[in-house]
Formats: sequence, C-alpha cells, structure tokens
Amino acid sequence: MKHLDIIVKGKVQGVFFRASTKAVADQLGVKGYIKNDPGGDVSIAAEGSQMVLDMFLEWCHEGPEDAKVTSVESHEGELKNYRNFDIAKGLK
Repeated sequence: MKHLDIIVKGKVQGVFFRASTKAVADQLGVKGYIKNDPGGDVSIAAEGSQMVLDMFLEWCHEGPEDAKVTSVESHEGELKNYRNFDIAKGLK
C-alpha cells in the first residue's frame, strides 16, 4: 500500500471533477479524499496498491469530459489507512 498526495491543475472546478474522481476511486478501490483548493486546483489524498494508483493517476490526467487538466503533481506521503474515498466539503 502507498499514499500519494496529488494536485490537479487546470479547469477542474465546476466540471464534476470531485464526483467523477470519487466514482473512479470507488471502482478501483482507492481510499482517501478529494477537495477543491481556494486557488482553483483540486487536492487528492489517495491510497492503494502501486498498480491501482498508477491507473488512478492516469485517470487524473484526463478527468471528466468538461475538465481541462493542465498538470498533475504527485508525491509519496505517509500512509493514513483511510477507510473509503470521500469528497471533503468546502475550500480548506
């Protein structure tokens, strides 16, 4: 199991990015959360196997139909053992 902190930049707010990402995460078995950042980016904490996280990251580069992803940054972090994948409310 690995933990990734991911920042997705581009037109990623107001295009159902969080809801779509949750659906993909649930399908793949990724645990963690996603939230909108005040600057217009989306932050994701994701945990899963290397193979699952590779597929999840690949999806993050595309996003839902109306999204325009310009870049995706990811860094390994400390495993938090999330129980499921949630959409964090509000801009934090």
